[in-house]
Amino acid sequence: MSSLHILQASVKWRHMEHLASSLLDAYSGLLSHQAMILAINSSFVNPLWQFEAQLKIVESSFKLAFSVPNVKTLKEMVTSDDDYEDLERLYQNILNIYEDTLLILVSKDLYKLQILKEMAVWMSQDKSFLQERVMVIISRVLSFAFKKVKGYTSVDAPCLGDLAAELALLCSHADPSITQQASFGMYHLLCIAKCQNADFAKTKHKMFKKSGYYSTQLHPFDIELLPKLLSKERSQIAQSVGQSLMPSLLTDFVWNLLMKLSAPDYKVASEAATMLRLILEHYAHKVTMVSKIVDTIYKQLCGEASIFTKHAMLRVVTLLTRTSPKKVIFQLMDYPVPADSTLILMWQAAGSEASVAPHVLKTILLILRGKPGEMQEILMERRHFSIDATNMMPVAASQALCTLLPVGSYKKAVAQLFPQLLVALMLQLFYANDPKLTAKDWPLFSRDALRILLKCSGLQQVDYALQRKNYWNEFAVLFHHHGVYIIAKTLSEFKFPQFPETLHYLYKLSVEGPRRSEDSVVITIFFTELLNNFFEDPFPEEFLILFQNWINDSNPTVCKLSLQKIASMAPVVNEIENVCNLLLSIVGAFSSKDKTVIIRALLTLRRLLVKLDKVTYSSVCNRIACSYCPLMDHNNGGVRSMAIRHFGELLKDMSQYTWMLKGVVFRALVPLILFLEDTEIRVVKACKYTLGICGSQLNWPITSLLEDEDYDFEMVVLNICNNFLIYHARYITDLISGTLRFLRSSRVYLRKASIILLGYLAKFSGHLLHRAELEFMLDAVDRMRWDANPLIGELVEKTYELLQETAYGLTTSDVKQSFRKLCKHFYFKKMKPIYNYCAMDLKDSLEEIKETKSDKEGLKEKNFEEI
Repeated sequence: MSSLHILQASVKWRHMEHLASSLLDAYSGLLSHQAMILAINSSFVNPLWQFEAQLKIVESSFKLAFSVPNVKTLKEMVTSDDDYEDLERLYQNILNIYEDTLLILVSKDLYKLQILKEMAVWMSQDKSFLQERVMVIISRVLSFAFKKVKGYTSVDAPCLGDLAAELALLCSHADPSITQQASFGMYHLLCIAKCQNADFAKTKHKMFKKSGYYSTQLHPFDIELLPKLLSKERSQIAQSVGQSLMPSLLTDFVWNLLMKLSAPDYKVASEAATMLRLILEHYAHKVTMVSKIVDTIYKQLCGEASIFTKHAMLRVVTLLTRTSPKKVIFQLMDYPVPADSTLILMWQAAGSEASVAPHVLKTILLILRGKPGEMQEILMERRHFSIDATNMMPVAASQALCTLLPVGSYKKAVAQLFPQLLVALMLQLFYANDPKLTAKDWPLFSRDALRILLKCSGLQQVDYALQRKNYWNEFAVLFHHHGVYIIAKTLSEFKFPQFPETLHYLYKLSVEGPRRSEDSVVITIFFTELLNNFFEDPFPEEFLILFQNWINDSNPTVCKLSLQKIASMAPVVNEIENVCNLLLSIVGAFSSKDKTVIIRALLTLRRLLVKLDKVTYSSVCNRIACSYCPLMDHNNGGVRSMAIRHFGELLKDMSQYTWMLKGVVFRALVPLILFLEDTEIRVVKACKYTLGICGSQLNWPITSLLEDEDYDFEMVVLNICNNFLIYHARYITDLISGTLRFLRSSRVYLRKASIILLGYLAKFSGHLLHRAELEFMLDAVDRMRWDANPLIGELVEKTYELLQETAYGLTTSDVKQSFRKLCKHFYFKKMKPIYNYCAMDLKDSLEEIKETKSDKEGLKEKNFEEI
């Protein structure tokens, strides 16, 4: 409208100035505001800035238009009917100008329906405004917008949720005229909302296109809405809103009403609470941003809220938990621990209904998988993670259980989830010994929750028994693995009725595999103790296979626990199905990087072999004997000595099957000889023992040479080489090959011994070797000339001379060489010592590190033998 038109309109109503100057001022102001709004609407500016500028002017227009006197007051101001008619027309023109401005804005952009929501807010803030006329205009604009969107295939009006919340409250207004207009406005709004639904819009568009025109008549879905809204029943209004609004709009609706719970006007807060309850009871599943809503409620409750507001907000938490338990519970667990009184109230609200108890407990169990103080990704339906660098949610979850487990409505759910809760709390109690947590001055929530679980599950006697043992007070100072054992033992003693479900759950965990190695330890101990008290050895196959699998677990403690249990079944080893597979699984543990696991595996295997049926024994003895050979060169003296001695025990057990083991014996002969020079007495004694058994079974007279503590190593080597040549000359190449491997050993005594043994092998068997083999041996010895140990240098020189002499004595005639090999078997020339090794200075090199620690390390784990 041009300035000239504004001027003409002002002149037209100039004669009314003496009657109602406020009306004329409002009229002029509205014309001016309309011109500015439309000018901004036509400019190419940022849409957000445009809307904010227009909203500001519309608010000024609103105050002008609806602060004028009402019609009854105007009638009292005039004496003639003509003046009254003029005033009434002026009054109507004021409202029409305001309405026309809104219609123009909405016709250009449905987003500006947001202005209607602001009008409802302005109206509620000041009761002096002409509220009925405001509602009439809101209703008309929404009616216009609905007619407009009927021709659209898609609708974008994000403000409908907030506007619907304002209208829903006005539908229960005390003034019937306002209620009626609010109902009509809500009707048109929900029709627009249904058109906003993409699926409905597509169907509607096809229907209209098929008919050839866009009908402006009411459709069936429109007709159903109107009587519901006009009925003024809140439940009908809630049903219409819940069905019509999309999730994002319904979330805005809920959010708007939630903010009104803190309104100073009790009637508004009460209506908001009622509408929230009705919506969430049936349509909570459509609400998004649940975590944000819960967080807002927590902040509101922490402030100064009335008892009514607190009750209404806690009811919202309860209703949201019905359909979104994970989102609610995860949000409640994300606050600092220990929980304050407000948070405990929210826990109680979330867990107040029996129908959601299983979902709440399962969500808490999901959180209890985490380890306190450890930052990790937890499987959950959340859009954000805690900003805190550490994860304290499991501690909060334990405290929440202290609140929820005693609730009567949770009794059935607790019974169903007893095994899961028991194991989860035991793990949390296990984690609670972490110094990072014990340094905090917090109650031990996991301990308290575990005690409550026992009491709620009819296991008060178990709790009392543990209390008499002072277990609850001393758990922190108990060896943590032993603490788990005590709980399992006490439960078993009282034959707790939940045993079948608990065993099944532990079996499931064992098969699936827990996420952490420390979890494996707890589960293994608990599972083993329950089996010990309810089953006799040997365990059923499905349980025994678990222990067989645990032998090669990544956690050394689990390996040793499983080996220890298997060892206890030695008396019934012959009753075990697939015992050969079990034995070979134990052999597989020999490759462990943990020496204590290897030692435990050696002890377990030996304990089983002693009781094993000889027929079964013979079928695996060769493979077991071969598995000992790599351990003879282990860097730990305890492993070396045990492997060598157990090898000898196996040969002794299988004396009637010597022919089966001859190849393995010859393979082990080199380390058995060389480790006679070991710096550890236990290894030397084991070598003497095993070599004595080998000599007696192979008819070698070497036992007497080994009996003396000050035995002559060189004479032992000489004797063995001589006997080996006489009886087993065809294996000489293998013996030499095994000796060459030790020339590059990091241990000085092995390099010394291997050089001496190589020299005697070459001297005794030179006639059996080819020139290429001798050249290879010469090259290997030659590389030893630069050894840092001077004694080794002397031994190398002597051995090198022997090899050269042997190579020089070889004839190029194959016939002559064959004749020499044949004749060599028919005579024996007693050979004198070559090196005079014992007469030399045999002080150990400074490079040699003698292992003096006993290998009982790792086997002394407290109370494991008793377990």
